[in-house]
Amino acid sequence: MKLPIYHVDAFTDKLFCGNPAAVVPLNEWLSDETMLHIAAENNLAETAFYVKNEAGFDLRWFTPTIEVDLCGHATLAAAYVIFNIQKEERQQISFFTRSGELTVTLEYGWLTLNFPIDQYQIAVPPPALVESINNNLAEVYKGKTDYLVVLDSEEDVKNLDFDIIVLSTIPARGIIVTAAGEDVDFVSRFFAPQSGIDEDPVTGSAHTTLIPYWAEKLSKNILTAKQLSKRGGYLKCELAGDRVNITGQARLYLQGEIEVD
Repeated sequence: MKLPIYHVDAFTDKLFCGNPAAVVPLNEWLSDETMLHIAAENNLAETAFYVKNEAGFDLRWFTPTIEVDLCGHATLAAAYVIFNIQKEERQQISFFTRSGELTVTLEYGWLTLNFPIDQYQIAVPPPALVESINNNLAEVYKGKTDYLVVLDSEEDVKNLDFDIIVLSTIPARGIIVTAAGEDVDFVSRFFAPQSGIDEDPVTGSAHTTLIPYWAEKLSKNILTAKQLSKRGGYLKCELAGDRVNITGQARLYLQGEIEVD
């Protein structure tokens, strides 16, 4: 059986930047095992699979090792394929996922994800977090799946000294590290060795925690952000009640077919 596949760089307007995701449109679901094998074969942070339904699209995300509950960049990549390659005529589409209904709106070439905010609280950092990140941890919070670590400056985030082996022992999906930005409102990096990703280039789902935190900290609901990975990424952000709007661009890198038994 031949299946179409697309490789999209998300949260960037330049190739070889942002966060690459694979997108596989389906007419009906494959087995979980097969989708996990495809994601492992792609060896990207996430592969998105979707099936069209009467109201929109059912959407699932797989890393090379697990299925995840929420992924921003692969959602943006899937929406890019639907709008730009499959020529969806509507300006807004709905995805139905393990995290509920998520909408994506296309406007002037920018794609806006509407996601639920994360609920987070002050946390005592586990010893492995203190050991692995050799910086002053100004503040530490725990959300639904991730720890949020606030550092003193953008330079501290950019030049972060960390031990990925020790970091991988922390019981969480991943670790968000953030600080106020110099030419944007805030910057971040995201580490998820527990999910098979040492450092994620641009993490939309992490911004469900970052946006409400920085909106309160900076007393503003409209924000700009950069993720300071090697590939880098730029996001426009908005806190909208108990939801966040995460806006970015995307570029198609590759399209082709895969063979599945």
